[in-house]
Amino acid sequence: MTDRLRCLILDANPVVRLGVRAAIGELCEVEEAADRREGVQLLTGATFDAAIVELGTRAGGRAEIATVKALLRAQRSLGVIAYGEPAAALLAVEALAAGALGYVSRCSPPAILADAVRAVAESETFLDPRLTVAAAPVTPRQRQILQLLADGHSTEATARRLGLSAETVKTHSKRIFDRLEAHDRTHAVAIALRSSLID
Repeated sequence: MTDRLRCLILDANPVVRLGVRAAIGELCEVEEAADRREGVQLLTGATFDAAIVELGTRAGGRAEIATVKALLRAQRSLGVIAYGEPAAALLAVEALAAGALGYVSRCSPPAILADAVRAVAESETFLDPRLTVAAAPVTPRQRQILQLLADGHSTEATARRLGLSAETVKTHSKRIFDRLEAHDRTHAVAIALRSSLID
């Protein structure tokens, strides 16, 4: 019996997969997939703790965001880590909004990727320290609040819908503004819509 984590690496480039395997090989039993179909197939046959998905730049990374969603449909408890360019802050936010728990820059040391695997395997969020605060994701609760505010609900109405106090919603709102570097509610909603954090 082993206590090593099981990790899926999903990347079309075999050289990249080899590099990622080298970075986490001591920590994980690793399986590789070249595409979404192959990754989903592996998930239906075994349970994994984490999956690492490269975020490409073609078509704005939309295919990879769809891959994140497909992997989570195949295994809801999977801790998905997106990795890509350090400047791809918007794509990182979109991946996290799609259900990924972590984001790691390709320019970061291997230890950062290993830390991310450990975190998401415990259902914890991990954001690469190289990413700016502006790209930091909001929590699921904060996303709910943002969505309700975007739908035109007042702070009090949002609190009632979520079973929270108005003060708690105000506290969450302030944290949302800080994370998104927004000036006010309207600005925060605009940022969240552009980043696909909310519909």
